[in-house]
Amino acid sequence: MEPETGIVDPQPGSPSPGRSPPINLNRYATKKSLAEGLLDMSLFMSNAVQLKAVLDRGPSSYHYFALVTLLSISLLLQVVIGILLVVMALLNLNEVEKQLRLNQLNNAATALIFITVIINIFITAFGAHEIGLLAAETPL
Repeated sequence: MEPETGIVDPQPGSPSPGRSPPINLNRYATKKSLAEGLLDMSLFMSNAVQLKAVLDRGPSSYHYFALVTLLSISLLLQVVIGILLVVMALLNLNEVEKQLRLNQLNNAATALIFITVIINIFITAFGAHEIGLLAAETPL
């Protein structure tokens, strides 16, 4: 009996009673991309709020230019990551001719996510979270 189309059995042979069914790699990759996208969206929203708070405080605030630059780079990288994740979700991992391209896109997205995390560590070190807290306390 052949496996269902789009399903790859990592351990071919007769299934044993305790063994789970084979994994649909395309579905797994799509779920992974969706989870990454949701995390990216939450970081994007956080950075947008921080950038607004920094801009509201004005250039007289401490580390203003460094924070505006880092937040802008982080937001730009997150847009690029989002585009990569959408493209990856549209491609079918089970099509052999697309696997190399998907691997390259996945490596690029992973590298950009790593860079974004490092940038956000610097954003936190420069105190954008404190500026955001101060902006949240001011009445509208």
